[in-house]
Amino acid sequence: MSDTEKILSIKDLTVHYLPPEEPACKAVNGVSFDIRKGETLGLVGETGAGKTTIALSILRLVQSPPGKILSGSIEFNGENLLEASEAHMRKIRGSEISMIFQDPMTALNPIDSVGDQIAEVVHLHSKCSRAEARIKVEEMLELVGIDKSRYKDYPHQFSGGMKQRVIIAMALACSPELLIADEPTTALDVTIQAQVLDMMNDLKKKLGSSVLLITHDLGIVAEMCDKVVVMYAGQVVEMGDKRSIFKHTSHPYTKGLFGSLPGAFPDSDRLKPIKGLMPDPAALPAGCKFADRCEFCTEQCRAREIGLTEVSEGHYVRCVLAEGGNHH
Repeated sequence: MSDTEKILSIKDLTVHYLPPEEPACKAVNGVSFDIRKGETLGLVGETGAGKTTIALSILRLVQSPPGKILSGSIEFNGENLLEASEAHMRKIRGSEISMIFQDPMTALNPIDSVGDQIAEVVHLHSKCSRAEARIKVEEMLELVGIDKSRYKDYPHQFSGGMKQRVIIAMALACSPELLIADEPTTALDVTIQAQVLDMMNDLKKKLGSSVLLITHDLGIVAEMCDKVVVMYAGQVVEMGDKRSIFKHTSHPYTKGLFGSLPGAFPDSDRLKPIKGLMPDPAALPAGCKFADRCEFCTEQCRAREIGLTEVSEGHYVRCVLAEGGNHH
C-alpha cells in the first residue's frame, strides 16, 4: 500500500497509565494499523481492551498524568502527530480529525443551545461570519435529520437519539478527513441505532471521510466496516479485511466473540460465552494474554511473547496455532 493512500498510520503505539505509587496500567501495548482514505476500520474488543485510549492518543487527548504515550508514532497524512505542537493539534482537532464520543449526555453543554455549540466548532476552524456559520449549522442539522428550527433548543429538549445526531453534526461540521466514532450507538435503542449508522454511512460517502469505528458489536462491524482490528488486553490479536475476519476467523478470542453472538452458529442451541475475565492491565501475564481463557492453550503459549503471523494476504493473527500454519 503506497503511503499516499494511507490517511492514518499507527506504528508500535504503547500507552500506559502511571498512577503514583501503584503498578502501571498497561492500556495499549505495541499496536500498529493503517487506515486508507475513504475506508472504515472497525476496532473491536471488550471493555478495557484499550480501544478508547487509542482514539484519545490519535487526538493527543490522553490525560497526563497519569496517562503517558511511551513509544510509537501516529502519522496523519504523513505527519507524526506525537511530535506536533499543542497549537497545531488544536487546529487539527475538529477540522481534520473529529471524534464522536460514546455518551451524548456528557458531550453536550447543558447551558448552550445545540445550534450555538455546533456553530462554535465552525467558527473555530473556518473563517466565516456568524450569519454564515448559522447557515452552515442549519445545513448540518438538516443533514443529520433534525429540523433547523431547533437551532435554539437546548440539549435537555432532545431525546438520546437526537442528542447523538447533534454530536454527529458537530463532529462533521468541518468535513473532517478522519472521523473517530467511539461506540457511537451504545446509548441508543436498536431502531435508532440502525438509523444513526445508516446516516453515518451516507455522510461518509458524501464527505469522503475515513472512519475509525470503535465498537464491541460485530453486527455493526458487518454493516459498516471494510477492515477489522480485534484487540485484547491492549494488543492486536487479529486483523484483516472484513471478509477474512468473518469467513476465516482464526484467533480463539475472535471465535469466542462470534460464539457469544445470537445466530452466529445456527446449529448450536446455546450461546458460548468466553469463560473468565480479561487480565488486569496492571498485572498482565507473560506470553499470550488470552491463555487463561483459551481452550487451545499450551505451555508454549504462556512461555513467550507471541507475534502477529500473516495467515493469508493482509490477515494477521497473534496465536501459536497460526505460527504453525494449522488453522482451527
